[in-house]
Amino acid sequence: MVQRFWKFIYCRLLGWKSDLQVEIPDKCVVCVAPHTSNWDFIIGKIFYSSLKGKIHFLMKKEWFFFPLGYIFKAMGGVPVDRKNKKTSLTEQMIERFNRSKEYRLAISPEGTRKKNTQWKTGFYYIALGAKVPISLAHIDYEKKEIGLSLNFLPTGNVEDDMEKIKNFYVGFKGKYPENFSL
Repeated sequence: MVQRFWKFIYCRLLGWKSDLQVEIPDKCVVCVAPHTSNWDFIIGKIFYSSLKGKIHFLMKKEWFFFPLGYIFKAMGGVPVDRKNKKTSLTEQMIERFNRSKEYRLAISPEGTRKKNTQWKTGFYYIALGAKVPISLAHIDYEKKEIGLSLNFLPTGNVEDDMEKIKNFYVGFKGKYPENFSL
């Protein structure tokens, strides 16, 4: 019933489509791009809520104040303290995957909504360390479509794998296409 409600919002009210070419694994890092607007998060959460299960996402720790902190955690938010250099976020996420039967973590490799030619590789190292697939998901505002087209296990060859990942996203249009860079 809840899924149907979110599907109604996503498809009927907002007019978006889904393009699911592969299953979403029980454990995976979902690489989501392009990320050019705060709307990506909202539309992405509505999209995923229309499917199945819970997806987690990383968010600045500063957003987890009362009462928003409770809401973001209930939605799957994981607070990140970017100033604390003592703890490795990658190691924390690998441990979270290792102790969970089902865990999906959505990460935008761009790391920002602004134009960024240097994509972050943390999502890659989390998947590699946890031995879980990377699921490539796109948001395309021109087509009003969110899709999931490919699941693959990282090989450990970061340069080759990142080149393949970036090539996957050629042609997708963010809300602000000028802010998306491969």
